[in-house]
Amino acid sequence: MRVAVAGATGNTGSLTVAALRRNGHEVVGISRSLGVDLDTGEGLDAALEGVEAVVDTTNVPAADRDGSVARFAALTGNLLAAEARAGVRHHVLLSIVGIHRVEGNAHYAGKREQERLVEGGPVPWTIVPSTQFHDFAAMVAGWSERDGVAAIAPLLVRPIAPGDVAEILAGVAVGGPRGRHADIAGPDTQDLVDMARRTHEAQGRQVRLVPTWSGVFGTSMAGEVLLPGEGAHIAPTTFDAWLADVAQSTS
Repeated sequence: MRVAVAGATGNTGSLTVAALRRNGHEVVGISRSLGVDLDTGEGLDAALEGVEAVVDTTNVPAADRDGSVARFAALTGNLLAAEARAGVRHHVLLSIVGIHRVEGNAHYAGKREQERLVEGGPVPWTIVPSTQFHDFAAMVAGWSERDGVAAIAPLLVRPIAPGDVAEILAGVAVGGPRGRHADIAGPDTQDLVDMARRTHEAQGRQVRLVPTWSGVFGTSMAGEVLLPGEGAHIAPTTFDAWLADVAQSTS
């Protein structure tokens, strides 16, 4: 199949491109650095010629709720309109587990708008809600780290390896539209603070972590809010296995 990947040069996008190519599919990369601009639509029509499916792995920095919603709406609207013109038969959206249970998070508001547009759009679709990735804890700690100290919320998550996400997306893309896919998640439930501590250790770094709900993530995300629902698709790579790879790569 000829499959386009939006956000092709990002972490998940590049892994999805690789997974599709390993399985023998022709891949078209969509990103500004590849000459295709989702903000303006420039280059989209040419990129989607002959494309049968599109995987959307794009991400948008969330400065505020209105900005996040507007940006996701613009990108998704441009992409869906171009897909309809090109006769694309399947739009696959990577989304996030728990976004419909959390208010007050700007990024989640944008993702909800993205889902809404896909569900009501002109192209048959599959939405794949994923739990947070294995590198999420260290990334969150990095947002606030100052002088070796970082604040981080004690979230419960069931993290998934980005490589496993890419394999799932690649498989979904070459199948038929399925509507809302089962949540995808890793095999183990983890505490975000402990994840960050262990990731820093694997990286050979010392960071003092301060658990708090006063940062980016509030108590509306506490408990089991971010955990996958019943019937979730459980990916194989454990957090321990991912940490071993991190330690090896930094040794």
